[in-house]
Amino acid sequence: MFYDGGCPLCRREVEHYRRVDQAGNVDWVDIDQQPNSLQPYGIELTSAMRHLHVVDSSGAIHRGAYAFSVVWAELPYYRRLNHLLSTLRVFGPLNWAYLKFADYRFKKRGFCSVDHC
Repeated sequence: MFYDGGCPLCRREVEHYRRVDQAGNVDWVDIDQQPNSLQPYGIELTSAMRHLHVVDSSGAIHRGAYAFSVVWAELPYYRRLNHLLSTLRVFGPLNWAYLKFADYRFKKRGFCSVDHC
């Protein structure tokens, strides 16, 4: 999972997920500290700062709510939530809402820039 460690909101959320991920199932990559880690996947830094990106075990890239689904499937407690949301087929609307929120947050926050959000 690629996340912007320079973003307080992102950092808080990832810290929570990391505590839950006691088995170490997810590779947490802070793109603020390791921006070159995106290059092998062809992900632009600005895009990764704007929207959550995850590479699954098969190498497929997921973005937005679909990226959360990949992460949640690997985490205790969140697996059930992920299964429920998948069964209800709500990731499409959730993704739309997430992308709108993420774009708004990226543009609106006073300290959002190309380097940090």
